[in-house]
Amino acid sequence: MLRNREIKMLLLTLISISLVAISAANMISLGAVVLTFVTCVLLVGSSLLFTRHRYRQIEKLSSYLRQISSGNYSLDVRDNQEGELSILKNDIYKVTLMLSEQRSLLQEDKVKLTNAISDISHQLKTPLTSMTVMADLLSDPELNVEKRMEFTRNISIQLERIGWLVSALLKFSKIDAGTIQFKKDRIQVNELIQKSLDPMLIPMDIKDQKIMINGDDTSTFVGDLNWTAEAIINILKNSVDHTPIGGEITISFSENALFTEMIIADNGKGIPKEDIPYIFKRFYKGKHASEDSVGIGLALSQSIITGQNGTIDVKSESGQGTEFHIKLYKQVI
Repeated sequence: MLRNREIKMLLLTLISISLVAISAANMISLGAVVLTFVTCVLLVGSSLLFTRHRYRQIEKLSSYLRQISSGNYSLDVRDNQEGELSILKNDIYKVTLMLSEQRSLLQEDKVKLTNAISDISHQLKTPLTSMTVMADLLSDPELNVEKRMEFTRNISIQLERIGWLVSALLKFSKIDAGTIQFKKDRIQVNELIQKSLDPMLIPMDIKDQKIMINGDDTSTFVGDLNWTAEAIINILKNSVDHTPIGGEITISFSENALFTEMIIADNGKGIPKEDIPYIFKRFYKGKHASEDSVGIGLALSQSIITGQNGTIDVKSESGQGTEFHIKLYKQVI
């Protein structure tokens, strides 16, 4: 403790004051000298004891900080008393809790990243293996023209699938990282629906499916047109894929004081009850999912909708169709 420069200065100051006081008392009487000497000794001793106590408390806090820096977040240094040291202890405890929570979040992120990489590897493995086999077959000079065209077409399909998967994953990573700033434009719901329907018209025409649109033409919402259209397209694609030839898809929308709602319904095969809690989970494939499905479209839709202060729910029963309810809430000030 005496190696501390500040304590040395304090001790030197106290001794100097004591010597001055004793010298002054010597001018009065011997009794005053003795009384002053005893008083100074007691004051210097009390100051050293108090300083020593605080010094030990600071040493304990330093020890706590070293343990915390090594990863021990279970320490509780609070003493619930008054004083600056108690305030410091409470602040250290708050920082410890914050570091513990951050560590837990980082650990969860690592697990999610590991699982995502595993899922991506699994999704890419199948088309890559298929393309490798077909590429080897294409190298056979005796392969007939029909088979060569079939393999070439299949490779092209698989490449499109990989491209879509990579694009979707890039969008996911941007949303998760918070690097996407959704626009807050006033958008007509009619405009959104038309933009979303354009890429789905050909698949619907091939399956001879009907589309019904019902709603108030004045309905609007505040959001990002392109990203919201991306979400609606993925939901429509799900409806088209699971609605039979000659089926019907209905889009209805409305607006009230709290939110703008869109309902996309179909009369397809529906979703089994046990699959409903997981359909928005990434890479989840339900019982009725097609072989080409990678289970990422609906998850992307949910991320986009929730990222714009919205919600998306599903109602469905096997054999009775599916309804997706999208609500985009208004900003309340």
